[in-house]
This record gives sequence, C-alpha cells and structure tokens, in this order.
Amino acid sequence: MKRLVTQPCCPEVALLVSTYQKPEHLHRVLLSIALQVEVEGQIEVVVTDDGSTDRTRQVVETFAREVTFPVRFTTHPHAGFRLARCRNKGVAASSAPYLLFLDGDCVLPRDHVRQHLVHRHAGWVMGGYCCRLDREISTCIDEAAIQANTFPDLTPRSELKKLAWRDRKARFYNLIRHPGKPKLAGGNIGIWRSDFTRVNGYDERFIGWGGEDDDLRRRLAATGIRIGSILRWTHTYHLWHPPEPTAVCRYWDGQNVHYLHRPGRLVRCRDGLIRRTLDDIQFRIIGREPEMALARRLFAKSLPQILHQSNRGVPSAIPCENATLSENQDDFRPEVEILMAPGGGQFSGKADCQVLVILPEPVSKDAPRDRCLSKLARQAHRLLCDLPQKGFLSGVTQFKLNQIDQLLASIT
Repeated sequence: MKRLVTQPCCPEVALLVSTYQKPEHLHRVLLSIALQVEVEGQIEVVVTDDGSTDRTRQVVETFAREVTFPVRFTTHPHAGFRLARCRNKGVAASSAPYLLFLDGDCVLPRDHVRQHLVHRHAGWVMGGYCCRLDREISTCIDEAAIQANTFPDLTPRSELKKLAWRDRKARFYNLIRHPGKPKLAGGNIGIWRSDFTRVNGYDERFIGWGGEDDDLRRRLAATGIRIGSILRWTHTYHLWHPPEPTAVCRYWDGQNVHYLHRPGRLVRCRDGLIRRTLDDIQFRIIGREPEMALARRLFAKSLPQILHQSNRGVPSAIPCENATLSENQDDFRPEVEILMAPGGGQFSGKADCQVLVILPEPVSKDAPRDRCLSKLARQAHRLLCDLPQKGFLSGVTQFKLNQIDQLLASIT
C-alpha cells in the first residue's frame, strides 16, 4: 500500500465515540483518549449519543473542560438502537479530514490514534477490533489502571491470539481480493472523510442491532475502496456490559439481515449524511421509441425529471435501438436503470439498481420479442409487471404497473 502524505492541519483526525446509557464506561474511554501520545494539536472528539437519559452529557461536559482539544456532544431522543444515525451526526459535527469511529465501551491503548494516523492510506479504510474482557477484568480497569497504563497487561492471551488470527485472515483476504472480506467492525474504523461522504455515510434505515457496518463496507467496496487491517499495530479493550437487547446470537436472526441483503442497493444510500430525494438520483430508461412513449406516461408523475436533461447534462431517458446504447452515453453511470420489455434492449451493467418493466403486450406490431427474458430476469433487482414471473434473483420484489411509487420507495 502506498502511504498518503498530507500537509499538517489542525485537527487532523476526528474521534467519533458512540455511546448510550454507559457513563462509567464512557468516562474511562474518554480518559484513555486524553492520554493519547504524539497527537497533540491533531485531534477533535465528538461523543455521539443515542439519547441517554442518565449523566452521559455531564461526563462529556466535565471532560471537555479538562482537555485542550475540541470536544462536542451530539444526541437525539432515543427511539430504538440507532447507531448509524449517531455516527452520521458525529461526522456532521466534526471537521477533520480523517475519521476514527470508536465505541464508548472500548478503552484505547496509549498510541492507538497515532497508529491510525501513521498507517492511513489513500484508497483504504483501516479496520480493527477489540479484546473482549470479562466482567471481572473490566472491573479492574479503573481510572488508576488507565492512568498507569497497566490495563493492557490484564488482557487474556486467548484474546490476543484471536486478534492475531483475525489480522492474518484480513491480510489473506486482501491478497486474494476476496469480494466480501475482511469485514468492518464499527468500534475501530479509520476512514477518510472524502470516502465516507462519497457513499453518503451510514445508512440510517438500519435501526436495531447489526448490519450497518457490513452495509457500509459493501458500498465502499463498490467504489473501489479497499479494507485494510490495523490489528498488527493496535486494538481496543472492550469493557464488559450486558448485551444490547436487540442483539442476537445467530447472524441470520438479526432484524436487519433482510434489509442488508437487499438486491440493488444504492452506493450512495438514500438516508445517510443527507436525505436524498428521487430528484437526487440518476435514472436512465432504456427502450425503443414506442416503449419510451409508454414509459413517459408511466413515470410522468413519479419521475418527471427523467423526461428532461439530467443534472449532469445527460439525457436520463434513452431510446435504445437493437439493444445498443448511444455512444455519447458511455461515460454516464446511472444509479438506477429502467429497462422496458419487450423492446430488444439490455441493461448496461453500470447501474446500482436495475429495474425490469414487462409490458402486458407489445406496444407496436413490430416490437421485437425478448427471447432473452430469462437472462434479463437474472440481472434485474426490481420487477414491474402485472402478471407473476419466474426466474428472478432471490429477494427480487415484484410490483404491479400501478405501484410505481412503491417500487421507487424500495430503491435505497
């Protein structure tokens, strides 16, 4: 990996600490942040709270008065486990070009931030993990142990071996260019603000425990961002606490699993750092002129913008003769492609989400028959058709021709 050289700036990194109803844990984590070495003048801290009603705010305010770097606090009324929203609000309240996501129950070793700064690279997200400590050891990691920097000595060797194995696996996955690994764990992620903004941050439709980090990883990977491991150099120490009520023992039992595995996800999510409307999304419709006339009638109310020039100066509605796109559209990458069938067209393969519209009957007598409808079915992420269809990808949702608004709302 080629190291990115940047000019010094202040602050250089934003530490985004997520918390909810754990003021004693948060106090210890903030103390470990105050004791970070070789980062003077380079950090800012934002504590991103999920609506705590205890003394969390007082802990942060006291901490802010005792340190020399900027400290901010964000919160909102608690309405379920909304970690994605916490993190996005924290990013919005910060200014540094590099972001370090942390959990409010994970104590940092003295050089944790410095190691993240040293090992950041252009085009990479640096992921890590934590040593999970039991209740007895967590009790021993008090303010005195953090001040004296003796708490790393309490870590069980078994936990250190797990982290070493996790690091080796991450490096192997990168060596073989594994499409889905290594994973990201949100309590220890270093990422450039520009990369985080490119995918519109965390998807706030993840409510309840789990899935938001996996979703972020997939969308980052779709932009060409690689996932590296920081575990060779640093890790955090997770203080014991009762499990989150919405957490599950089995992955597939998680309440967000179905949404995480939705086909046709947008790289830039709809509900992230900003709320994106349909007007913000790049659409393209493919079909012959007779089918395009019907498309204009179908989508005129829901997507009036596709009948005009897109905001990049490229026509969103594109007539397609003999299944080929016009050459002047080659550089345009739509987020959503809508293919009218029958019509002889084909998906470009450039879009995040591909919608297949199957008309009840040919628009004109000379309309070509879609002999490759089964191929289109394997490529589509959404289906707009009145009659039941077979052969589509697992998870593909079918909508009727009068349910266009519901179809568009499902694209996220």
